[in-house]
Amino acid sequence: MATQTAEAETLTKNSPEAVVVRFAGDSGDGMQLTGGQFTLSSALAGNDFATFPDFPAEIRAPQGTLFGVSAFQINFGSTEIDTAGDAPDVLVAMNPAALKTNVGALKPGGLIIADTGEFTKRNLEKAKYEVSPLEDGSLSKWQVLAFDISALTVEAVKPFGLGNKDALRCKNMWTLGLALWMFDRDRAPLIDWLNAKFRKNPVLAEANIAALNAGHAYGETAEIGGQLHKVHLDAVEVPSGLYRTITGAEAVALGLVAGANLAHLPMFFGGYPITPASSILHYLVGLKEFGVTTFQAEDEIAAIAAAIGGSYAGHLGVTSSSGPGIALKTEAMGLAAMTELPLVIVNSQRGGPSTGLPTKTEQSDLYQAVYGRNGDTPMPVIAARSPGDAFECAIEACRIAVQYMTPVILLTDGYIANAAEPWKVPDPASYAEFPATFLRERNGPDDTLLPYARDEKGARPWIKPGTPGLMHRIGGIEKNPGTGNIDYSPASHQTMTDARKAKVDGIAHGIPQQDVALGTEGGKLVVVGWGSTFGPIHQAVRRARAKGLDVSHVHVRHVWPMPTNLGDLLGQYDRILVPEMNTGQFKTVLRDQFLLDAKPLNKTSGQPFTIAEIEAAIVAALNETQGA
Repeated sequence: MATQTAEAETLTKNSPEAVVVRFAGDSGDGMQLTGGQFTLSSALAGNDFATFPDFPAEIRAPQGTLFGVSAFQINFGSTEIDTAGDAPDVLVAMNPAALKTNVGALKPGGLIIADTGEFTKRNLEKAKYEVSPLEDGSLSKWQVLAFDISALTVEAVKPFGLGNKDALRCKNMWTLGLALWMFDRDRAPLIDWLNAKFRKNPVLAEANIAALNAGHAYGETAEIGGQLHKVHLDAVEVPSGLYRTITGAEAVALGLVAGANLAHLPMFFGGYPITPASSILHYLVGLKEFGVTTFQAEDEIAAIAAAIGGSYAGHLGVTSSSGPGIALKTEAMGLAAMTELPLVIVNSQRGGPSTGLPTKTEQSDLYQAVYGRNGDTPMPVIAARSPGDAFECAIEACRIAVQYMTPVILLTDGYIANAAEPWKVPDPASYAEFPATFLRERNGPDDTLLPYARDEKGARPWIKPGTPGLMHRIGGIEKNPGTGNIDYSPASHQTMTDARKAKVDGIAHGIPQQDVALGTEGGKLVVVGWGSTFGPIHQAVRRARAKGLDVSHVHVRHVWPMPTNLGDLLGQYDRILVPEMNTGQFKTVLRDQFLLDAKPLNKTSGQPFTIAEIEAAIVAALNETQGA
């Protein structure tokens, strides 16, 4: 116990490179808001960080229950941060259920801050505790700082005449004030934010500010003992530039707007609300001044059909959903492929099947993206690896859609969509434009029109409806290879099927060669990832290499078609390990395309990989290699 206490005091007294804090409470306690504002304070302090919001699937789970717990984890510090952290150093538990569902993840010797005001007999029963864990010694391997945050909050806001229910809603601000004191953060930006948020109700603004200040003052003045100390984390050294906090959903929205502008096109977005994709629609609604038209349809099918109509009319059509909605859009995706119109389809993946785990993360829609349509309907697929990378991937999706006249799938997931990280705002001038061109005169011999004639990329011309002299047929039934007239003869279907496939296959020649994210070309082991597994893979490989292990990291952005050198690159390693949050889908794609003996590392718990899980798999794979 003495050793654990010493470890905890080292955490709090010294200046560590990084700290992981998890706020947890009832889904009505404002934990996401608390975490979001603490993230803002971390950004203003110049720390690097990564966040992981984790909340219930139910709209409003019963208060105080285990399945109603909402949590927000942030890993922040003065060094490079790639993940939200494996295990928290500090757990703020606002009720017994929050403690029970989260304490198992806390580091030995870590600090628990608990609100004793919520550890009532009724709440303990809801959390399946027979006796209070604050009193039975079951928390002995951690430091525990327990006091009545509820009562302290009510006392702090008493001058503002709030009822008890409204007063207790300020608890999250009291807790945030204490956290700001613990980590030497300025309250002024949070006070400004509260004044702006409650500008129509100044009493609520003043009450929340009072709670914030009271929590901060408690840390300054309370004689607590050895558990609680102020910790300062220096700003991380980063290249100079303009930085901002960005979530994956916001990055996708901004990237889509940037991509449409680089294509010199207005954008039409057709969407339907679904977790966790709804935020993209929310962000785009506020960007109308950049040529964005948003349309919330009555269902998923109408949303994509409207987006296809937008592309037919000369806009860049975009739609967005998650797995269940993508399933509904599938027939229309085939229509976009058959008509060969540009379309960007964003899939913010979540756990499935069916309703599944709507607020949890997963990568289980890869088969759906690569193979999941009727007929031979190849479609390019791009996967973002982080919130910031989602901006770049959205632009790339727009480029491919416009230049190759094809629908494109952009994969993110619930982790990327909701997580936040610092993002260096790029210079718009650094991006090459890819202006769309429209056919304005007949392109066939003897003044004929060939709507399905193809350029060097295999793309057909884009014709705006109403262009004089360019009336043509378009639709989902098979076409004549040149004229586009209805023609489902065997020869025509064979030719058009081959042409559509060749066009998508040819995209591989217009994307970058695959690089090695960390390590060497060739060796004993390569860990291959795609999407949001980047952070834990990268950190695990970095740790393993620091121990002298022969392991490298390759991360694939263009999932379909894949870079032309990928098979040869992976063939230079003795073993291939593929961690993914599904049952082995990308592993199967790699085996399918390159006949590589890739081994899976799968996780479908709704939670991201930890660094430790991948590091252990690396060691095991290398031990197997040595044994062989």
